[in-house]
Amino acid sequence: MDLRSMTERVTLLGAVDWHRRLFDSLIPLPEGTSYNAYLVRGSEKTALLDTVDPVMSDVLLTQLSSVPRVDYVVAQHAEQDHSGALLQVLERYPQARVVATPKGKGMLVDLLHLDADRVDVVVDGDRISLGDRTLEFIYTPWVHWPETMLTYLVEEKTVFTCDLFGSHYATSDIAVGDNTQAPAVVRAAKRYYAEIMMPFRKPLTRHMERLSAYEIARIAPSHGPVWDRPALILDAYAEWVSGPPHNSAVIPFVSMHGSTRALVERLVADLTTRGVRVHPFDLTVTDLGDLAMALVDAATVVIGSPTVLGGAHPQAAYAASLANALRPKALYASVVGSYGWAAGAPKALVAAMPALRLEILDPVLVQGKPRAADFDAIAVLAETIAHKQQALEL
Repeated sequence: MDLRSMTERVTLLGAVDWHRRLFDSLIPLPEGTSYNAYLVRGSEKTALLDTVDPVMSDVLLTQLSSVPRVDYVVAQHAEQDHSGALLQVLERYPQARVVATPKGKGMLVDLLHLDADRVDVVVDGDRISLGDRTLEFIYTPWVHWPETMLTYLVEEKTVFTCDLFGSHYATSDIAVGDNTQAPAVVRAAKRYYAEIMMPFRKPLTRHMERLSAYEIARIAPSHGPVWDRPALILDAYAEWVSGPPHNSAVIPFVSMHGSTRALVERLVADLTTRGVRVHPFDLTVTDLGDLAMALVDAATVVIGSPTVLGGAHPQAAYAASLANALRPKALYASVVGSYGWAAGAPKALVAAMPALRLEILDPVLVQGKPRAADFDAIAVLAETIAHKQQALEL
């Protein structure tokens, strides 16, 4: 990928990773991703904002072959998909100084064995002059690591946000703009938020309030295209972070012999007839990113699981653990399932979600194949869910 001009003084570098399908050995990447770095040229000095993942370091170094001087390398985030080529860049530009937060400095030293003497520490509100361009640093801890910061290019009203507002979305477009890809990029950004940012909704609320004081013409994240219509992503984040849960229920489930599936299918039907939007996920085939996205807005989570050796099915237990880690804004939870000789799944699944402040609704447990009375209990659960969600005026 060649250098691409965003503005007269800002150039997009980095690499589009079209074929990567797994991130951190954990997160599915159905649309690939990108590792964005940005070159800001002032009248006196030049700054490089972030680098790239180590697997793409050659791409960045080739791009930099036409850049005679870099005075600052701004390390907004120490994670290796942003800092992975830092040492190679510093070798090419021995006069360059690394700019990082105090915690960022320590993490770069630990993760990369960076020489601490090469780092200039900045704190919230500090500025660096590049001549006729000014970088202001905005400390944003827990977005999504404790050392992260954003960089505001004052004269161009551009905020470089690293992971914040990013999307794992490979594209040849520089910016989202008004193109037909915009809905797909917003969806990719929601997946990114669900998988990475959602556990940090509280600090995100504070940081977004702070950003509202800045005049922002464009948002340049380190993954995915630039948001040249900032409201598109700012409004979406405001809803995801602070908006009320929707009138929807997420039902991740696994069934061994069909009994749990029968209960889930009846619950889906009963909720639908009561005006609740339902998102069932068969955990044997589900993309966990899709499940995470559904959790962003849901008011209720119902996990379907048979009992296995006195506890929950491992895939159901993983779904509960995932929900606990992602910390969605759901308000209610329940369990439906079958058992042969022990009924321990509900207790195990509820215990797997201690971080969530959920009202636990009465579970529906069936010994063996469901009977008419069991489906009646499902109808009661559906009515309870619908009543509680409608009472919230969702």
